[in-house]
Amino acid sequence: MSTETVEKAIEKKAAEPLFSKRRKKLVTDPLVDDNPVTIQVLGICSALAVTTQMKPTLVMAISVIFVIAMSNFVISLMRNTIPSRVRIIVQLAVVATLVTLVSEVLKAFAYDMYKELSVFIGLIITNCIVMGRLEAFALGNKPYDSVLDGLGSALGYSWIILTVAFFRELWGSGSVFGVPVFDYVSSIFGPDFKLATNGLMVSPVGAFIILGLIIWVQRTKTGYVEH
Repeated sequence: MSTETVEKAIEKKAAEPLFSKRRKKLVTDPLVDDNPVTIQVLGICSALAVTTQMKPTLVMAISVIFVIAMSNFVISLMRNTIPSRVRIIVQLAVVATLVTLVSEVLKAFAYDMYKELSVFIGLIITNCIVMGRLEAFALGNKPYDSVLDGLGSALGYSWIILTVAFFRELWGSGSVFGVPVFDYVSSIFGPDFKLATNGLMVSPVGAFIILGLIIWVQRTKTGYVEH
């Protein structure tokens, strides 16, 4: 064996940087270009159900971020040991465990929020975004990349539902995070001036309208066309 061949055999491949261009795209692409809600049209139910107020929406967003990132991490660690025919059952068991953990933490430290969101927190188990990332990415990639992928998808979902909640609470209740914005603005212009709220915004129809506008603006900006 020649010296050149030996040198090539022992030469180690340079490790990929923690924040390489490819890894950054795992986080940034789902924010706009491949958003799970506006492009893939996933997670719509919770985007309509929990977005009447900013506080519960923020809690829901944090919960989804934790569940998707951690489930991607766990399934990626187990990917070489999970039999193909039972992979869905294993994924559901992992996600259900993490959702139960989130639910118990809310019950212990934010009981009022737990009562408001308990049903919807449980439905994270059936959120298509969670299972979709496990099937499409975590089962075939390393843990670190899987966490980044899950984080990107969860952040993409989160900013959409928070935006929907912002406009629904502002226009429907005249407040943001419970702060009476409309009352404050009205007081500036005197007692004869009053900003009126729109009751449509507190109904699912209002969520559909706002979400549709977000999808329209985003797809117009990115030039995305449904095939």
